[in-house]
Amino acid sequence: MEAKRGDRIVIRGRTVESTDRHGEIIEVRGVAGGPPYVIRFDNGSEIVIQPGPDFTIEHVEHV
Repeated sequence: MEAKRGDRIVIRGRTVESTDRHGEIIEVRGVAGGPPYVIRFDNGSEIVIQPGPDFTIEHVEHV
């Protein structure tokens, strides 16, 4: 898994009642774009995360 600052992420809900969480990668702490990542969710909260199978990256074009 490889990401860059500014990429968008989606963490899929694990149950029917769980909603997907959306956010932006604000820091990449791993080597060569690897995890862990610091994520700022759309609600403003921030976490450091080691992605699991429910995690997808939506790469944005970096200029």
